Amino acid sequence: MKRNIVIATIAAAALVGGGTATALAVTGDDDAGVKQSSVRVADDDRTDDRDDDGTDRAEDRDGTDDRAENAAEAKAAKVTAADAITAALKSVRGTAVSAELDDEGSSLVWDVDVLTQGGNRHSVQVDPGNGKVLGSHADTADDADDAADDSRARAALKDASVTAAEAAEAAAAKGTVVSVDLDDDRAAGWEAETTGADGTERDWTVDLRTAKVTADASAPDTDTDTDD
Repeated sequence: MKRNIVIATIAAAALVGGGTATALAVTGDDDAGVKQSSVRVADDDRTDDRDDDGTDRAEDRDGTDDRAENAAEAKAAKVTAADAITAALKSVRGTAVSAELDDEGSSLVWDVDVLTQGGNRHSVQVDPGNGKVLGSHADTADDADDAADDSRARAALKDASVTAAEAAEAAAAKGTVVSVDLDDDRAAGWEAETTGADGTERDWTVDLRTAKVTADASAPDTDTDTDD
């Protein structure tokens, strides 16, 4: 359901005043200006990330390397998913329907989607290092499918008593939460993804009314542990 918003730095605007120039990262399309995150990560898309034979190292990484990267990014995020959602809602009033820890090039950000009472969806970027809001932009429904997504989300949340932040807090007992998203297709609850200390990723379902955390049966390679 979540429409991922990829923040790309496409220009630097120099604000000259008193002989001082300040660089500002901006996003593509109609996005508002977004400040740079304080958390930097390795950029796998760099053109110089190749072996002597020209092989892309990202394609050669095995599962151990992937888990190490997952663990490093989760550890670098000092701000939890729940706190990122709280910060986003202070900037844009509404109901959070998802939060995801994204590596945007060489930066790490929390991307929080908020449904406003006016019917719009906003994407709010939060710094995972200090919890400051970096920027936000309206992500209006572009077609009937997007509008239907938003309608299902509102319907699913109508009888819910567990918020996205509360779902993230509940799932945190299983590991570092790197994403939480409303499962509005099956109305099963909140979907949460955690990263363990060794970088292993797990998928969970958090009940919309009780906040009970169970292993996501639809996710591949998920064991059957449940939590009361």
